[in-house]
Amino acid sequence: MRFVLYLLLMIAVALGVGFGLSYYALTDGRLFGVARVGPWTAWPDVGSNRPNPYTMGHLAREAALQIGQSEGLQFTATTDNNGDPLTLACTYRIEGRTPLATFWTLVAVDAEGRNLAAPGQPLVIRSGDIARANDGSIIVYAGTRLMPQNWLELMGTGEFTLKLTLYDTAVFSGFSSDESMPSIVRGDCA
Repeated sequence: MRFVLYLLLMIAVALGVGFGLSYYALTDGRLFGVARVGPWTAWPDVGSNRPNPYTMGHLAREAALQIGQSEGLQFTATTDNNGDPLTLACTYRIEGRTPLATFWTLVAVDAEGRNLAAPGQPLVIRSGDIARANDGSIIVYAGTRLMPQNWLELMGTGEFTLKLTLYDTAVFSGFSSDESMPSIVRGDCA
């Protein structure tokens, strides 16, 4: 009887650890194929002709149309530079430099992937539509309250995700962990 209980306990632990690690690999993926730069993450094998198994699992789980590897790369951020979740109760300053790309877009989406842009406002911030500093760096504000300069006006409540998509880029050819990506700095919160 004791043997059967130990056997069942070992099976339960093995299944829990196995499924838990699989879930972690397909969602966070930090140890399994994801490139992380500050709060930004990207799956560099997305769109390649031979992605690694974790990337294939991530793609199957997301079930979203992805751009090809030669077309560009998408970075996502769910936290600010301090590791706090992005929430619509606060405003954020996205500042710094972006990797070299012909074109890029910045969009805010909710957990279901719905765009959070306010009605009557642009759905995304485009690289060609913003004012830049003299050194080429960007400052974009995102939030539900009016902000100066480049502003991505959002609506709603709860947490959100920022997606920075770089088009026609060779970001991972010689890309290093100190590559410049914009920082996400939390401002005032309601």
